[in-house]
Amino acid sequence: MDPLRDIHGIDLASWWPPAPGWWLLLLGIVLLALLFFWLIRRRRLYPLGRWQQDARRRLLALRRRIKRESSKQVASELSELLRRIAIARCGREQTASLTDDAWLDWLQSNDSTGFLWREKGRLLLELPYAPPDRRADKALLAQLIDAAIHWVSEEACHV
Repeated sequence: MDPLRDIHGIDLASWWPPAPGWWLLLLGIVLLALLFFWLIRRRRLYPLGRWQQDARRRLLALRRRIKRESSKQVASELSELLRRIAIARCGREQTASLTDDAWLDWLQSNDSTGFLWREKGRLLLELPYAPPDRRADKALLAQLIDAAIHWVSEEACHV
């Protein structure tokens, strides 16, 4: 009877470290949570169907077109788009009659980011009406578009 030994059961599997499937499941849950957070944040900033989303998309398209199109064309479209954004944000009565320095002053006072529309925005007043051969600083035009992208995300009129 000595050569016979008692039957031993299989050792229990340790719960740590988890199997690769559990790591993949954890990674999937984290990615899903990040995606959910991003979607909620995006929905809050740019709710579906609002004019801000369309304006932002158009501004980003203008930003991409700076390199391949004339600065005069891009400045003209930016100027028009800024007017449309202003009318959508604050109403036609308050913004449609603004011209020249009054327009730049209004942009300056309604932009909470503090962008210098009075100094840098002069390009919007001059370039669309300049002769076709006039060139402009594309970097300044890109700054104007970036400022407009930030401005379009704001909720309401300040003045």
